[in-house]
Amino acid sequence: MSKFGELIETRIPVLLDFYAEWDEACKGMHPVLRDVAAALGDKARVIKIDVEKNKELAEALRVKGLPTLMIYKNGEMKWRQSGEQDANTLIGLVKEYF
Repeated sequence: MSKFGELIETRIPVLLDFYAEWDEACKGMHPVLRDVAAALGDKARVIKIDVEKNKELAEALRVKGLPTLMIYKNGEMKWRQSGEQDANTLIGLVKEYF
């Protein structure tokens, strides 16, 4: 989990997507997150975390529903929601933390 600390301890916002390959809603989020990453450029990071490969982290963060999206900045969680989101909503949310 020390790697996780390195991911979120940044001055730029980090959008995390906790997903599973078998989940249809998560599959639907892939192109949305690509659009978000492209729109935000180097002002933010978009990181996908497979809950199957990172069970310990998912449990520690109490990820129950998929997809679960979180925004971190300076190591602190700023926003969290489970379920699908559209690109414009996510871009607007992340921009609040520039």
